Amino acid sequence: MFSKIVIANRGEIALRILRACRELGIKTVAVYSSADRDLKHVRLADESVCIGPPASIDSYLNIPAIISAAEVTDAEAIHPGYGFLSENASFSEKVQQSGFVFIGPRADTIRLMGDKISAKQAMKAAGIPCVPGDGSPLGDDEKQNLKLAHEIGYPVIIKAAGGGGGRGMRTVHTEAALLNSIAMTKAEAASAFGNSTVYMEKFLEDPRHIEFQVMADAHGNAIHLGERDCSMQRRHQKVVEEAPAPGITEEQRKRMGERCARACVEIGYLGAGTFEFLYEKGEFYFIEMNTRVQVEHPVTEMITGFDIVKEQLRIAYGLPLSITQEQVKFTGHAIECRLNAEDPVNFMPSPGIISQFHMPGGPGIRCETHIYNGYKVPPYYDSMIGKLIAHGENRNSAIARMNTALSEIIIDGIKTNIPLQKDIMNDQGFVLGSQNIHYLEKKLASQQ
Repeated sequence: MFSKIVIANRGEIALRILRACRELGIKTVAVYSSADRDLKHVRLADESVCIGPPASIDSYLNIPAIISAAEVTDAEAIHPGYGFLSENASFSEKVQQSGFVFIGPRADTIRLMGDKISAKQAMKAAGIPCVPGDGSPLGDDEKQNLKLAHEIGYPVIIKAAGGGGGRGMRTVHTEAALLNSIAMTKAEAASAFGNSTVYMEKFLEDPRHIEFQVMADAHGNAIHLGERDCSMQRRHQKVVEEAPAPGITEEQRKRMGERCARACVEIGYLGAGTFEFLYEKGEFYFIEMNTRVQVEHPVTEMITGFDIVKEQLRIAYGLPLSITQEQVKFTGHAIECRLNAEDPVNFMPSPGIISQFHMPGGPGIRCETHIYNGYKVPPYYDSMIGKLIAHGENRNSAIARMNTALSEIIIDGIKTNIPLQKDIMNDQGFVLGSQNIHYLEKKLASQQ
């Protein structure tokens, strides 16, 4: 196993990686910005290196600084976590060229799946169902674009090929709005992603967001760890995730999971990844693949008993998968609530000093966070400060345990979205498992 790795991230995921490393006897190097010197994992790591000022572009996105930290500490590998550089093919490439192991997929795979057009074409070739639309880049021929939209059928959605995180997409309901929407999305894509390429596909009216967790090694083995439902979203950002997805049958899970695992082998995938689908009227439609560990990986770990982060480390070292598909067993139900430092009404970020923090406990409760009494939440990064996970013998039990945990947790000194999460857990539509990707937005709009 590796003797030492660099954790190229911050917050709860950095702490999660550090804990996995400790279990495997791997020493850790924490890299941090000057605003993050008091992060818990920085204090706990075997070594730490400041890589720049608070701004992400000068620290957590500073590739030369991160690689230099690996060099001066004699580390062997770099784990990118999620966000920041985790899906940056150039970073993966430069890590390898510098003589280190990138704990994640190969650069060419990240590049293939990071472009939504090439990803869709690769998935079609692998037998994965995709949203209607040929996935080709839209050109400047207005008549051809109008014809394509007519063939797909309105409403359609224009998407940036290099987009992500809910950005770079525009829904079009009428022919009159199409050409202007294409032009605007192209301009936004060029500004946000440095790539003006866009494509068109059918806009599904009331889909759910369902994703399959996969793991693949360098020896031609791949498995799936079941699906998660991530339909509770606000502005395309996930708020609540759960596994297994309500209403998905064992036959559907087996069929789609096996297809995803087979696709991993065909594209030469390596490590942990997630196939994301829109699900409507009993059909799955591929939308993208996340080539990294995900925020919501704990719900899968809770129902399988499988440590995804430790397996990432083993695979990156060159070891084969530690289990076969037949050994994957699903037990009970798990729900994850993202905890954000934000106003629960207007969702404005709420940085500041945490005057009191009390972590909930009890059967089936898992809390992943980097905060502590006196910790100062900085204003420079994503507002997520932790994740609360509840596992029960069934979905109702998991919801009941989550309700108890949300009533016990205390985070004072800043505003958080805990009131929103309590509201969701007691929402009748959520309790019935009838949510789709628009459900939370509509719920919030009705309360204004």
